[in-house]
Amino acid sequence: MADTGVFCTNAEVLQKAGVNANATAIAVAWTDILLPQIESRINNESEYNWSDQYAALNIDVKKTLSEAASNLCALYIINYDPNAWTIATSSFKRDTLKTEYTDCIKMLKETDKGQIFIREA
Repeated sequence: MADTGVFCTNAEVLQKAGVNANATAIAVAWTDILLPQIESRINNESEYNWSDQYAALNIDVKKTLSEAASNLCALYIINYDPNAWTIATSSFKRDTLKTEYTDCIKMLKETDKGQIFIREA
């Protein structure tokens, strides 16, 4: 099965989920289900449909979208089996991924000159 996500690949998700991630949760078939939902969430939370404009976006914007999508997908993978790590480790990983995801959404939502850069880049 091939990656069907627009914003990121399975490999980018696996890199963030890390060692010990559940084999079922890191399978391409599993992430192919999650990524379209995540991409829709990014579009909704950032209040802009990046999916429809993706081909025309600047590489910097694409990488921010990739970071956001892979962070949230990795968080979902960790939630699938948090006992694959110690609870403290899985909690730390989830907190870190959520913070990084939120930071990306903030960047994508900027309404001043940053927003102009992102939309016109």
